[in-house]
Amino acid sequence: MARGHQKIQSQAKAQEKQAKMKKQQGHSATDQKKAAQKALVHVCAVCKSQMPDPKTYKQHFENKHPKNEMPPELKDV
Repeated sequence: MARGHQKIQSQAKAQEKQAKMKKQQGHSATDQKKAAQKALVHVCAVCKSQMPDPKTYKQHFENKHPKNEMPPELKDV
């Protein structure tokens, strides 16, 4: 069992480790995936691919589905 100065050092080290773990909890992979999923609001009518904005959706549609008719929500973008 640690006594005196060694005990204080051990407690400080453990406290730093706990603080580091607590700080990392907010940046987990699942939190990042959830945030990214919220940004993908436009879904392609043909292939169900998800895009963040209408401009990207229009570019996707022009490149990936040139033979299909463009959806009405993309014609004015």
